[in-house]
Amino acid sequence: MEKQSITIYDVAKKAGVSMATVSRVVNGNPNVKPGTRKKVMEVIDELDYRPNAVARGLASKKTTTVGVIIPDVTNVYFSSLARGIDDVATMYKYNIILANSDGNEEKEIQVFNTLLAKQVDGIIYMGTHLTEKLREQIKRSKTPVVLAGSIDHKNEFVSVHVDYVKAVKEAVNNLLAHGDKRVAFVSGPLNYPINGEYRLKGYKEALDENGIEFDQDLVFETNDSYRAGETLWPALSAAHADAAFVADDELATGVLNGAVDAGAQIPAEFEMITGNDSKLTQIVRPKLSSITQPLYDIGAVAMRCLTKMMNKEDEDLDKTIELQYGFIKRGSTR
Repeated sequence: MEKQSITIYDVAKKAGVSMATVSRVVNGNPNVKPGTRKKVMEVIDELDYRPNAVARGLASKKTTTVGVIIPDVTNVYFSSLARGIDDVATMYKYNIILANSDGNEEKEIQVFNTLLAKQVDGIIYMGTHLTEKLREQIKRSKTPVVLAGSIDHKNEFVSVHVDYVKAVKEAVNNLLAHGDKRVAFVSGPLNYPINGEYRLKGYKEALDENGIEFDQDLVFETNDSYRAGETLWPALSAAHADAAFVADDELATGVLNGAVDAGAQIPAEFEMITGNDSKLTQIVRPKLSSITQPLYDIGAVAMRCLTKMMNKEDEDLDKTIELQYGFIKRGSTR
């Protein structure tokens, strides 16, 4: 008999028990006599029986599978979050389906609906911007969703992140304390609330506290790619920026290398602080000073929140869960 044709019926027949008994053994139900359990387990091993997750899902209404939507699987920030998600998922015996959306709004909708079609019990969303279209899809689906590292500015869904306003304010204050007067703000699209509402607010608050007038010419809106950062130096130089807060690490490494290639002295002539403290900050020279985020913990806490929601244990769950951020000084600041 071929492996793929082994069914619960075959196990029950060979073990001389009912299919219900096999099901109880497979699902860890304690109401099975030790001798019977041992016999069934021996037959399962002998036949190499693999329970059909889809069939089990149809019977229990649960597939013990969670979908994770990630905008860029190559971005170290998101892969660090994914590690935390996966470890907690394993602890609670959930399988993960990782879906890459390429940061494309239409593909996000497609990926979300594909995960629903696979009967996932819940979804973790790691995109940087929750569109209105996706928001409506989530509401309509009734499937539990948690945002990891993202912010829901409408506070409709559970989200796990750091306080981006305070973190950026502290980073910019740090630069201003060094005597820098023209500190640039560099981020991805400003229509993403995480950038335009939270990070930019922290930047403006730091300027205001230091009596410095906000200058739109020092705000640089781009995408979060290395290449975008690398080509940004001429514009930063033309704006006479003497320092910058850069929201994303990949973008920041591009800015750093573009500046160094153009002959800028880092940090004597230009200082930089980045936002995520992924491993990228330590593999460039000079190493990048950064806001520190507990990336692994953000993923782990998001997954734990999702398990509570999936098990209807979320009565006391806060919509916004903020974890502690920090700051680490390296070679890109004086």
